[in-house]
Amino acid sequence: MGSRVRASLPTWGATVLAAVLLFATPSLAIERVDLELVLAVDVSRSVDYLEAKLQREGYISAFANPILLAAIKGGYHGRIAVTYVEWSSRGQTRIVAPWTLIGDAKDADAFNHLPRTEHISFGDRTSLSGVIDLAVSMFPVNAFDGDRRVIDISGDGPNNAGGLITASRDEAVARGITINGLPIINTNGGPQQTMLDLDEYFRGCVIGGPGAFLVVAEGFEAFAEAITRKLILEIAAVEPMGVERFTRAQFLPRQAPLGAPPTYAPGCDIGERRMNGPPLPPPFQDFQFR
Repeated sequence: MGSRVRASLPTWGATVLAAVLLFATPSLAIERVDLELVLAVDVSRSVDYLEAKLQREGYISAFANPILLAAIKGGYHGRIAVTYVEWSSRGQTRIVAPWTLIGDAKDADAFNHLPRTEHISFGDRTSLSGVIDLAVSMFPVNAFDGDRRVIDISGDGPNNAGGLITASRDEAVARGITINGLPIINTNGGPQQTMLDLDEYFRGCVIGGPGAFLVVAEGFEAFAEAITRKLILEIAAVEPMGVERFTRAQFLPRQAPLGAPPTYAPGCDIGERRMNGPPLPPPFQDFQFR
């Protein structure tokens, strides 16, 4: 794969809050939108430069897709608000594109400019809980009032840093926020970085809220197709019926209701146990496709 680029990311906290507030000052009028959408994109250690580039290109392609733009125009307000965040460890999160209003192709092209031109920075560990907590904090301080609030998380591994993923998920859901997932089954990271049942982990431990669903990409090469389809469904507020399949990606139904026992049998702290303990048996070490 491509060479790895390493760089420190701005810490979430004062730096991130300042960046958010810069684009969401009290002087701005509140804009009604159909959807407030946080795109949270994994750039942790297991993602190399080419894979990170494939993710960015997937989102750029999606927001240039006429079907996606038609879905935006078809909403009650005919516009959505989107921000693009790259994340890894808690404290290693970067807002690549701030909250942007998208109502037509011109808006979408303006939004795509930053992911197309900004450098890609990489972090260390994988804090799904950290990026959920950050995303939750970004909704109240933007300049939009959406009928729905959604966090869209892509990633190729389980939470292994920051707080417990289930605590962050449940807090977001309690605030009326939906978390959708795009787990990437990545066999390029080697046995210690591969989790073949990552889809089940996302379903049982990560996604939640009204109409939550996930799309599975069998490798980064399938990402563009998967994210385009997924975004169209999110924007149109359509939940897949059962399991729908297409090339190298699949839809899985939503998780169990909030408060139900975890549906991921190995436990939602498997990433933390794997990071802090001895090597785990499969699904981590058997890295052939199912």
